Amino acid sequence: MAKGEGAESGSAAGLLPTSILQATERPAQVKKEPKKKKQQLSVCSKLCYALGGAPYQVTGCALGFFLQIYLLDVAQKDEEVVFCFSPFQVGPFSASIILFVGRAWDAITDPLVGFCISKSSWTCLGRLMPWIIFSTPLAVISYFLIWFVPDFPHGQTYWYLLFYCLFETMVTCFHVPYSALTMFISTEQTERDSATAYRMTVEVLGTVLGTAIQGQIVGQADTPCFQDLNGSTVASQSANHTHGTTSHRETQKAYLLAAGVIVCIYVICAVILTLGVREQREPYEAQQAEPIAYFQGLRLVMSHGPYVKLITGFLFTSLAFMLVEGNFVLFCTYTLGFRNEFQNLLLAIMLSATFTIPIWQWFLTRFGKKTAVYIGISSAVPFLVLVALMESNLIITYVVAVAAGISVAAAFLLPWSMLPDVIDDFHLKQPHFHGTEPIFFSFYVFFTKFASGVSLGISTLSLDFAGYQTRGCSQPERVKFTLNMLVTMAPIVLILLGLLLFKLYPIDEERRRQNKKALQALRDEASSSGCSETDSTELASIL
Repeated sequence: MAKGEGAESGSAAGLLPTSILQATERPAQVKKEPKKKKQQLSVCSKLCYALGGAPYQVTGCALGFFLQIYLLDVAQKDEEVVFCFSPFQVGPFSASIILFVGRAWDAITDPLVGFCISKSSWTCLGRLMPWIIFSTPLAVISYFLIWFVPDFPHGQTYWYLLFYCLFETMVTCFHVPYSALTMFISTEQTERDSATAYRMTVEVLGTVLGTAIQGQIVGQADTPCFQDLNGSTVASQSANHTHGTTSHRETQKAYLLAAGVIVCIYVICAVILTLGVREQREPYEAQQAEPIAYFQGLRLVMSHGPYVKLITGFLFTSLAFMLVEGNFVLFCTYTLGFRNEFQNLLLAIMLSATFTIPIWQWFLTRFGKKTAVYIGISSAVPFLVLVALMESNLIITYVVAVAAGISVAAAFLLPWSMLPDVIDDFHLKQPHFHGTEPIFFSFYVFFTKFASGVSLGISTLSLDFAGYQTRGCSQPERVKFTLNMLVTMAPIVLILLGLLLFKLYPIDEERRRQNKKALQALRDEASSSGCSETDSTELASIL
């Protein structure tokens, strides 16, 4: 402890006048030990906090991997299987509209929810927890109805669009406050980083659950397909209509069953989060009279250089992984020819990611977060190149899937581990303003979601232009080539662009340590009973 105190005082000396340090040294030493003990998070608290990340990932993984193929091949009434050209019924063009509008709406709701949260007052449950509690019922209902095929023959596009947008709104009301909760579970960077590692591990486990539940249940259903969809095969399709209809309905029921299981997981995790986590206010935040105005806070946040550079870099890398996620099932089914193996390949990726999250957490604490970004995310590139160039081979594909999971783990962990560092840096430069945490998190999610909406809409539309055949057993060569580009070459280009932008990110390990010590000095000064109000004002103005 003595060594840590000496290092902290040495760092503060570079930022604060000697008179203030001497005036506050004695009371700070008296309170230091109990204060640090109070900030320690128990393993139980970290687990309860981490479980709150599972609902977003379980549902997001199911939607990301399976919604596109569900809309293209499953979400039609039996009589609509062959001729699906109406804008009111679901086809490739309608599916691209649903995916783009749903993701774009999801992106728009993030800053809107962030705005509403910033205007929320503290309650007995905190400022963020009421949003999580009251959004959960509507979220689970709307999620279940996304996977329900309505009986009416027209207006199915509007049905899926309505409940997709409603679910994304409700899950945003859950996830934005949950993401911002990182800053309120502890004032210690090390504790927040540790809790973030717990959270990322559970979130990757959530993707494993989402992949396993959706993939294994749906994979057991006998999804019917047709060898050709031109007029010459209509008679044979009519002859096999009874079998096709039965199989199609069984597939629809399998999607509903998977949705029911995921909804139960969502509710259980939300309850555990609510009962097991309590928000903590910053000592210096409690001294501020009024929170910052939203648009003033937005202007300050978007003019903060490290934040802009961080979200720009992760915008490209996240977009790369979202392209892979959105088209991977179609790629495995039609380009590689593994119609009955895609769910197991997805499971291999997510299990690999789960087991390597603790390794990346150790790596970033040992070698730094920027180094982890370069090594972790770039490790996906050679395997994507291998997939693009190799012939269809199941064993090699499994090897590539396991290796790709290592990079997926880094992409999961690093953004959420680095955002708190940016917020700490902002607090040091703007110590008089608080309540900006939801803006930081909501606009990061906004940019990534909007980009993913554009990517999914364009990729599905590209498949339509390439001649995608609904519920076909095989696809034309142009469709296979398009899927190959969407899953391999396009993500490689986006990853390389993102890594180039990370060179501009200024918060390295040295600056992060300086920020930590300066923030601790600010907290000690704000909470010290022996500190005068004049000295406190002088301290904040100097920082």
